[in-house]
Amino acid sequence: MGRPFEAIKITDRVYWVGAIDWEIRDFHGYSTDRGTTYNAYLVLADRITLIDTVKAPFVDQLLSRIASVVDPSDIDLVVSNHSEMDHSGSLTRIVAAVGPDEVFASEMGVKALAAHFHDAPEITAVKDGGSLSLGSMNLTFIESRMLHWPDSMMSYLVEDELLFSQDGFGMHLASCEIFADEISECVLDWEAAKYYANILLPFSPLVTKLIAKVEALGVPIKIIAPDHGPIWRKGVGRIIESYGRWAEQKPSKKVVIVYDTMWGSTAKMAHAMADAVSACGCCPRVLKLRSAHRSDVATEILESGALLVGSPTMNNQMFPTVADVLCYLRGLKPKNLVGAPFGSYGWSGESVAQVGKALDEMGVELVSPGLRVQYVPDGAALEECRDLAKLVCDRIS
Repeated sequence: MGRPFEAIKITDRVYWVGAIDWEIRDFHGYSTDRGTTYNAYLVLADRITLIDTVKAPFVDQLLSRIASVVDPSDIDLVVSNHSEMDHSGSLTRIVAAVGPDEVFASEMGVKALAAHFHDAPEITAVKDGGSLSLGSMNLTFIESRMLHWPDSMMSYLVEDELLFSQDGFGMHLASCEIFADEISECVLDWEAAKYYANILLPFSPLVTKLIAKVEALGVPIKIIAPDHGPIWRKGVGRIIESYGRWAEQKPSKKVVIVYDTMWGSTAKMAHAMADAVSACGCCPRVLKLRSAHRSDVATEILESGALLVGSPTMNNQMFPTVADVLCYLRGLKPKNLVGAPFGSYGWSGESVAQVGKALDEMGVELVSPGLRVQYVPDGAALEECRDLAKLVCDRIS
């Protein structure tokens, strides 16, 4: 009789022993509609090594997969690339069950794990560029601070030309197919972009530096094994190129139109703008905030050139869903966008100025102070909407 959870072979000496979370639908305000994985890896060198652990509720999956290859007590070393609890949550239980000779983390990782687990085991700090002999194999450590935590690092398995990339080059995607080449490219492209837009976008300058740092090492990378989502055994260059492009945040001819509406008037304005954007030869993306999640808005903005945000006024304020998405986007620090606010109002109409202020604070270059329409837009008001959209398109064409 087989065990409940089996390891999956990646190379002759490396196995995936992680966990699949089919049910998670929210990750710190990011919608994980397709679930996620918590990836951990077993290296069968002379000194058997476990790379990362899993979120605490999934520790039995991890132990079962390990046991399908070796007795967990045979593990000699544990490496923690990232102290976030979806990767370290089961660390203390694993150490208690396995009894490894040593546990390794970055210098910042040692501090973070001690703060997470006040009864944390003794952990040895490794330095950027440092190496660790596993007997028949060797690991090299590459610090990737603030990608996306201060402790983050990657581990490179020299003999297999395999990069354990922790949260880099990953995505939230639950799948029994653990290799990227087994999954639809459309799904991969969207989920990889969504992950970058919602997790790594604020740190884009550091992504550019990390790519240059890895390239400067001059080491071949045949496989990228992240801590979330599928493993890249093909298309490694493609995902690295995508990261380089996303980090650059070069504006395109896409215009994202985000809005919410009370009685349909702000919606009419948004749709008129979308029609004008299309007529100008640009690509509109229209997102109503009670049907589009904030993390999908962030994903659409990743490769766009403009952002138009519409809100009605309610109780002298912008609409709550609009305030929510603007707060979220401000934290992600998107660059190189132009835009403008718009909206319908009844009697006070403060929302457009408030949205404009929020966009300005985000660093969006405003092409107009905004467009306000009282109650229901007539033909002349809708023409003003089209003119504003054309002005935006002129700036990005």
